[in-house]
Amino acid sequence: MSVEETKYAYTIVEQDKVKMDSSSNSRSIKFQLLIVACINIGQIIVGYSVGWSAPIIPKLQDPDQTPLPDLITDFQASWIGSLLYIGAMVGPYGTGFLSNHIGRRPCLMIGAVLNIVAYILVVTTTNLAMIYAIRIVSGLGMGITIVGNIVYVGEIASTHIRGILLTSTSIVGITGTLIVYAVVPFVSYVATGWIALAICLLHIVSLFFIPESPVYYAMKNEDVKTAKTLHLLGRSSDVQKILETYSNKKKASSLKDWIEIFTIKSNRWSLFITFMLGALQQLSGVAVVLFFATTIFELAGSSIRSDIATIIIGVTRLVSSLIAPLFIERSGRKILLLCSMMACALSLAVLGLYFYLDRIQSDVLENIGWLPLFALIIYFFCYEAGFGTIPNAIVGEMFRANVRSNGSSLAITLTWLVGFALTTSFTTMVENLGGDVTFWIFGGSCVFSFLFTLFCVPETKGMTLKEIQDMLS
Repeated sequence: MSVEETKYAYTIVEQDKVKMDSSSNSRSIKFQLLIVACINIGQIIVGYSVGWSAPIIPKLQDPDQTPLPDLITDFQASWIGSLLYIGAMVGPYGTGFLSNHIGRRPCLMIGAVLNIVAYILVVTTTNLAMIYAIRIVSGLGMGITIVGNIVYVGEIASTHIRGILLTSTSIVGITGTLIVYAVVPFVSYVATGWIALAICLLHIVSLFFIPESPVYYAMKNEDVKTAKTLHLLGRSSDVQKILETYSNKKKASSLKDWIEIFTIKSNRWSLFITFMLGALQQLSGVAVVLFFATTIFELAGSSIRSDIATIIIGVTRLVSSLIAPLFIERSGRKILLLCSMMACALSLAVLGLYFYLDRIQSDVLENIGWLPLFALIIYFFCYEAGFGTIPNAIVGEMFRANVRSNGSSLAITLTWLVGFALTTSFTTMVENLGGDVTFWIFGGSCVFSFLFTLFCVPETKGMTLKEIQDMLS
């Protein structure tokens, strides 16, 4: 970067400060919203992939609906649910390396292509091995998309709406799961692939219209591109700060970036906080319920039809997820998390109580067949209002820029490792411990989450990414 180019970048800043007014700022905010809407199409596919196994497993066990030569066993069904995590744990690492070399946007496109491949396999399925491959490839696309979206949104968003935009990724993911619950039970197996393919194609086309992250440009010492991109985003006042923070640094190796995750105090704290929140999310049992929602209602002997119950849960998740964006920049992250975690613990305790009454064959069950659905509605309402959405926002705010992709990938994949272990062992836990003890364990993890958040998670409302790193240091 020449001196002349640097001067030109700062000239853009000064000119933009004069030009910026309330109307142009409003247009820039709308531009940020439009960009996030484009990448959130990928989050629809993420939610679709997460929820896909719940209504598909009954189809694969139905001789009239399965595309397979033989019906699947319960053991095979558990692998269909959990193999998504295998791909999801691997996918982000290539992205973590590439995002600092080719950019954030190309990595988002790689995730989109993998999702297309996964759902092409759905419409051409002929055997169980292809089902397993679908889940792994879908997991690869999911992992890249989630990490890529969190990093990208965290870097393009204005400070005062960053929390709202980061939580929107979770909300749109829930919409994808709701589409699965509401549509997939009533269409053929092959049709589930065509629906997803249409969304995937729309996603990859939309990615051609979004800008590269200004932080990536700054890291590459491309000051003019940094200034122009921030101007488009309505963040001209941040140009000098971002250039001073991220540019004019010596070229770091990929190995050094990985080492800095563990050797720099703020990065260590970022990894600890994001991993613990993610792991505790999984230990609350959310993935188990999403992957095996239909099976859980049948297991509980609920008086509500399982396919209707999953749709009701999907609608509940979507409605409650709108709470976090409304309050995250007003009340802050921490208070929403604490309220959400305690309510989740109580609802899971009630669900465990139902399974206990079922185990002792209590006569009360005849009058409370609605209780499993009620408990899960309360659980998901409270979970998505805070516990399910805010940790994603926190991940997007953590780590220094040069390790943000790698650090986010590591934290999220360690989280998915916990989720994988939990989903593969769920049926074994129910068989050996009973549904009551299993859900009480999930509830206990929510209590621990409350204590961890109370004492270890910092409040980041209204802070810039640099201020957060300074605080963690």
